[in-house]
Amino acid sequence: MYGWIWRHLPGNVWVKAFLSLVLVVAAVYMLFQYVFPWAEPLLPFGDVTVDEGMPAGR
Repeated sequence: MYGWIWRHLPGNVWVKAFLSLVLVVAAVYMLFQYVFPWAEPLLPFGDVTVDEGMPAGR
């Protein structure tokens, strides 16, 4: 898959490397701005199962 993307990017090696970096930054931005906030309520991170009666250090 990465080879296919690399072959279809225009330009020489430096232009392809820059465009690849732009694509990675855009993908990370989309994940943090749209996908993760949408998925966060669906994940069980708020279900804490810590027993409050146990003293610290046990």
